[in-house]
Amino acid sequence: MNASFIKQAESVEYSGKRIDVVHTSIIAPDGTSYIREIVKHPGAVVIVPVDSEGKVHLLRQYRAPLDAELIEIPAGTMDVAGEAPEDTAARELREELGLIGSKFDLLATVYNSPGFCTEKTYIYLATGLVQDETAREGPEEKYMSVFEISLDEAIRLCIEGEIHDAQTIIGLMLAARRIAGDA
Repeated sequence: MNASFIKQAESVEYSGKRIDVVHTSIIAPDGTSYIREIVKHPGAVVIVPVDSEGKVHLLRQYRAPLDAELIEIPAGTMDVAGEAPEDTAARELREELGLIGSKFDLLATVYNSPGFCTEKTYIYLATGLVQDETAREGPEEKYMSVFEISLDEAIRLCIEGEIHDAQTIIGLMLAARRIAGDA
């Protein structure tokens, strides 16, 4: 079906540090032409860090678009040229939580908002955690707080609506299934 849609042209309307916004001209199978605004994003990783005691390490971080703090798993943009997703995950885990993981299992890849954005997120389960120093960057990371709870408790927070971040919910659910041996 995709072969029936033809991308004709893109024009960059905005180019920022992390994203570009482009107007894309597309021809539909019936020959009609239309424009879509597309956010071009380099991709991201999220990491579900579970320690040897079965505790998941979460953070509470301010998110300016929502003007609120969210409970999340560590995450980061794939903004280092040529860096593999697993290497980005290891780097972000160390930067944000000061943890080094000995094993990173890819749980899934998801498109966060494919209706308008190219962002592809790699979701990892990190185990074999060893404490190191953090290397936080930016004001949001500087002021975030970190806490550990059981994976079951984290799932409960998802179900009860305490956790709102979609990639955190997906990551926690998939990690729980993987650890239980169901996936």
